[in-house]
Amino acid sequence: MSAHKLVNIGFGNYVLAERVVSIVGPASSPMKRLREDARAEGRLIDATQGRKTRSILVTDSNHIILSSIQPETISQRFTQGDEA
Repeated sequence: MSAHKLVNIGFGNYVLAERVVSIVGPASSPMKRLREDARAEGRLIDATQGRKTRSILVTDSNHIILSSIQPETISQRFTQGDEA
């Protein structure tokens, strides 16, 4: 049985590390368009708990996850368990 690594993306929300393709900032126009397209198609998961979106996670299933944690912080959480 293989253990799946869960990564905290803020406020008790977790994602499977192996499913995340990229972590990007939300400020650029393409990322805003990505978010709106995902919302229209029902692929958007808002994990910000009403706070400002600071990062966007793209999964291999083409779902878009919004987080209020900085991309740098999330990437550190992804690599924390890799050294062990």
